Amino acid sequence: MSFFLSYGWWLLLILFIIFSGLVTVNQATIAVVTMFGKYQRILRPGLNFKIPLVEQIYRRVSVQNRSVELEFQAVTLDQANVYFKSMLLYAVMNAEEETIKKVAFKFISDRDLMQALIRTIEGNIRSYVATKRQAEILALRKDIVDSVKMEVDHVLEDWGYHLLDLQINDITFDKAIMDSMSKVVASNNLKAAAENEGQALLITKTKSAEAEGNAIKIAAEAEREAARLRGQGVALFREEVARGMSMAAEQMKQANLDTNVILFSMWTEAIKNFAEVGKGNIIFLDGSPDGMEKNMNQIMAMMKLTNDYKS
Repeated sequence: MSFFLSYGWWLLLILFIIFSGLVTVNQATIAVVTMFGKYQRILRPGLNFKIPLVEQIYRRVSVQNRSVELEFQAVTLDQANVYFKSMLLYAVMNAEEETIKKVAFKFISDRDLMQALIRTIEGNIRSYVATKRQAEILALRKDIVDSVKMEVDHVLEDWGYHLLDLQINDITFDKAIMDSMSKVVASNNLKAAAENEGQALLITKTKSAEAEGNAIKIAAEAEREAARLRGQGVALFREEVARGMSMAAEQMKQANLDTNVILFSMWTEAIKNFAEVGKGNIIFLDGSPDGMEKNMNQIMAMMKLTNDYKS
């Protein structure tokens, strides 16, 4: 009985030692095994076995992506304070053994790694910003990211990590600088608005002048045409009057009558017409015998000139 009891304890001890050597490694995690403090091997996800009491799990390294938020200050070339808020995304470069060894033994703890990583990022951004002026920073967000990624990637590779992404979420300045920038933007907007308003007013004035010029041109053309037609009408009227007077004078000559009767009749008709259509306007006529004779002579001279022109 005592024999079976003694062997039973040994069996339990052996089973305990065997089961204590079983190790479960989670997905996306790699376990680093050491023996007597020296690196031995790595264990990949799943059920693994290590030598009990001899091999130890030194560290479990996650190969998943990690992110960290950064807030820091930099100074530009013209001594302006710039405040950055950024997000850093990084991960273990790959799951190869050499890479895992770097990750496991380069830093004492993840806290030390994080501190070194943050200071490296901040230092590179500060170095870049120190070569630029305050007015250039906002437009160089992408250039800052590209420059930092190129510089930091080499450092992280030596640590076994890879910089996946760096996002600069916010860039701000001191309140005085922000206020001055707002004033500059507002004044530029006012300037642009004034220029646009001036251009609109110039276009309006130009179009109005063109329209007025066209209206004057059209009115002048119409007036010229009207004057031409009035001249033609007056000429035709005079021609018909002269023709009628000539015919009347010829008929009176054939009847042995004095042609002055025609002139007297025209004179009295003219006075009558003045009285009827004058609308109250004052017209001065010389009604004396001398004045009448003078007017008659002028009419006869006009008739003679017309006849001479026709012949």
